[in-house]
Parts: sequence; structure tokens; C-alpha cells
Amino acid sequence: MALANGQINDADLARTAALLGRVRAIFHGSVVGQTDLARALVTALIARGHVLLESVPGLAKTTAALTLADSISGTFSRIQCTPDLMPNDIVGTQIYSYETGSFSTQLGPVHANMVLLDEINRSSAKTQSAMLEAMQERQTSIGGTIYKLPDPFMVMATQNPIEEEGTYVLPEAQMDRFLLKEVLTYPEPDEEVEILTRSAQGSFGRGEVEPISTGDVLFLQATARRVYVDESIKRYIVALINTTRGRGPRPLPELERHLRVGSSPRGGLALMQVGQALALQAGRNYVTPEDITAMRYQVLRHRLVRTYDALAGGVRPESLIDAVFEAVPTP
Repeated sequence: MALANGQINDADLARTAALLGRVRAIFHGSVVGQTDLARALVTALIARGHVLLESVPGLAKTTAALTLADSISGTFSRIQCTPDLMPNDIVGTQIYSYETGSFSTQLGPVHANMVLLDEINRSSAKTQSAMLEAMQERQTSIGGTIYKLPDPFMVMATQNPIEEEGTYVLPEAQMDRFLLKEVLTYPEPDEEVEILTRSAQGSFGRGEVEPISTGDVLFLQATARRVYVDESIKRYIVALINTTRGRGPRPLPELERHLRVGSSPRGGLALMQVGQALALQAGRNYVTPEDITAMRYQVLRHRLVRTYDALAGGVRPESLIDAVFEAVPTP
């Protein structure tokens, strides 16, 4: 079946809306507020991507990941990252049996539909590199044998920006593997009151809503890939990405003072895939420029490497992204 051709009938759009409605209902049954987090997780799920979540402790990151796994009837693994965590602890290992005189393979926790890497920046570079193959190739290698990961497969990694003791900076190559980086903020006072009320009443949970199946998720992913992307939208994306590199149709002369490295081509792919996922969530079979701009911070904030001057001056990546999008004409 041809991809990005826009040939999605009304029945498929109706089924998509019903499935997404059930996922959102289950999510908001367990997580109060956090609408941006819900959008990021659902969008990444549809776009076959991974999400990096950054916030201070206690903002329901783990609860959100567990709830999303519950909403799609998928298997869930939580890996608490520590400096002594080894690649075999994540991927799996071979165990020798004295009774049989042979090795047997024990698959690690990464072999699940939903994998939560809690405090990923606490694990060593060696362990982080073990996740690269899993995230990009959707497979692991144990004892020279390749094991495919389940489908769908999604990694949600969390990091705490305020604790620096015992942490390792994620390398750019790994940051680039994340489709989105969502920065969570504190809930509103009214939402915190609702959290207290629902906690006291014990009213958290999915209630009567039935979760969707992993087959339904594969349907959503396949449908999103058929959402039409016009040539003008593709050129718009390429112009945006090139502008972050100091080129593009309208280069920003001041940008090189603040940006050391612009976005890779993977950033352009992410903008398109996220645009397709957002269009499908809106009930459309085509991508608009608004779909490309809607989640620009989440797509690009972790792909831009700022200069020392920008870091010292407190120049936020979001302001640089805004400058790039303002410079490029909208189709």
C-alpha cells in the first residue's frame, strides 16, 4: 500500500477517532491535567517514535507511562537507571545450565511494548549505547543472535534537570533518537485540588473504558503513514531544518552566535511524522502547516546544540526555534 497518499476512507477515520477517544479516556482517568504530556505520548505512539520526558520529580511521568501501556493492552517494563546498571540488565543475557550443559537466553526488560527508562541520565554511557540498537533497529543482540522487539514498541525515558550528582549527559546521537522531548510543568492549583480530591476518594483508574489492542495500535500507525503530505509541506520542512543550520531561503545572520549545530535530517522526518499523527488525531487525511508548527518545540528542542555564549546568556532553545519558524515563509 502506498504511503502518504491520503487515501483514508471515512470508516477508517471513524475507527481512528473511536480508538483515540478510548486511549484518552483511560489516560485522563489516571492522570489529572497534563494535556501536553497526553498529546506527546499519543502522538509518539501513532508516529512509531520514542519520548524523552523532563521534569522535577512527582509530576506523574511514571503514572502516565504505565497508564498508556494499560490503555493499549501492551506489556510494560520499568527500568530504574543507576550508575551500576549494565547493558545485560536491559537487553538480556545467556545463562549456562549445569544440568543440560548448554546456554539458554533470558530476554531483558527492554523486550516489552512499552519501556519506561526512569532517570536515563543516571546510567553510564555503555548502558545508554545498548539502548541505541533497541530504539533505532527495534532489535537486540544477545550472544551473536538477533532478537526482534515486540511490535508496537515505544521507549519513554525520563530525566531530572535539577539533580546533577551521579548523572551522565545524554550524547547527541541518543538524543536524536527521541522523536519528541516534552518538558513537564507543575499542574494548575485547580488541578492539584482535583488530584487531592480524587486521591482521597480513590477514584483514579480507567473505569468502564475498554483498552484498545496492540493490533489497533498497528492500525493507527499504518493509517498515520497514509496521511497525505503535499510537496509544498515537504519543502517547508526542509527550509526550516536548513535554517537551523544557518542556510535556508532566509538565513538568520545572528543564529550562528547561538547555535553550534542545527538539526539533522532526522529532525525533518520527525516534523513530518508528527504532522501526520496530529492530522490523523484531528480527523484529517492531509497535513497542514499548522500540524508542522504545533509541536515544533517538542520535535526540535533536543536536536539543537547551543553555543557556550547562548548557554551563558540563558538563551532558551524555544526562542531560537521561534526565530527559525518566523523566518521561513508558511506555504
